[in-house]
Amino acid sequence: MSIRNGRRKSRQSALSYETGYAAGRSHGYRTGCCQTVLQSVSPPVYPVLPLRVLYIRQGFEAIDRGVEEALSALVSEPYTGNPGDLYRLASELRPDLVLVMNGLHVFPENHLEMVAQIRAQGIRTAVWFADDPYFTDWTPSVAVQYDYVFTHELSCVELYRQAGNPRTHYLPLAASTAIYRPMAVENRYHSDICFIGNGFPNRIGFFNEITPFLTRHRIVIIGALWERLAGYEKLAESIRLSWTPVDETVKFYNGAKLVINMHRGAVDPVYSKNARNIEGRSINPRTYEIAACGALQLTDIREDLALYYTPGQEIVPYASAAEFVNLADYYLHNEAERNRVAVRGLHRTLRDHSFRSRLFQLLNTVFPGESI
Repeated sequence: MSIRNGRRKSRQSALSYETGYAAGRSHGYRTGCCQTVLQSVSPPVYPVLPLRVLYIRQGFEAIDRGVEEALSALVSEPYTGNPGDLYRLASELRPDLVLVMNGLHVFPENHLEMVAQIRAQGIRTAVWFADDPYFTDWTPSVAVQYDYVFTHELSCVELYRQAGNPRTHYLPLAASTAIYRPMAVENRYHSDICFIGNGFPNRIGFFNEITPFLTRHRIVIIGALWERLAGYEKLAESIRLSWTPVDETVKFYNGAKLVINMHRGAVDPVYSKNARNIEGRSINPRTYEIAACGALQLTDIREDLALYYTPGQEIVPYASAAEFVNLADYYLHNEAERNRVAVRGLHRTLRDHSFRSRLFQLLNTVFPGESI
């Protein structure tokens, strides 16, 4: 090896070391700040209610686990089951409440008949819709079969009331902080910008606009349908066209300098069942989940966003692709401010957006003055 080549390799090694050291220091500092928040914020404390509650899972791992953990802390007798066991478990356990998550997709065809039979036994039933408004061709017929309806979507409250269920309530989702939490992760999870979700048409259009910006950064995009990007070949090495497990999602969020949240388009004749063209007005569960990881989140704007996070302080909203690029460039170059916003978002999530808080609100609605 020549002296010149040796010196070049030494400089390259030194540069790689400095780059890796800086990245490690940056992620370590963020993790340390998040740990301070975790130690300073206590979960909400509620009385244990003398209730027997049967929860029927939908198959949304993070949401199901969040609800199950909350019920374990809130009621004296919590039970869980799968959709196919709905009627059998309700008949055997005779709970005070059967709570069904979503009631779509994986539920048997006769699930509404089972609900009617359960109600005929004097057992109260409730459904919590987590997919609104994307399947509103189907959900009104489900809603009218339950005693109580809860939806995370503002635009669907009046829909279900007009369909025939006056006991419909707006109840936002939350984050399972046992799953979504700050952590140190390996370098392979590190990125400048991360997005996890399917390439629905509105997202494809947005990412087409920001592709020139993304090519200048270390990015991660995970989900189906992204091969339809106009600049797919330019980003292909950074795209994983597959589903990723929840625990992997958490690691990618933790490894990113910033995470994009972009809601899917509600009016989509191919991927939605929403013939009424009901617009989405409420934030998705991903909003809480990203924040619970202590990651900086750049999100498109939904009507109720400011009810749950302070824009510019705990979360960073953008209204266009051009604004996103400007904001992303700013926060990528301003580590201290990036960490301040991320840590504030984590604090707000731990304090206000637990499933324990949401389930206490739900139980207080179903059993007003009876057991609470």
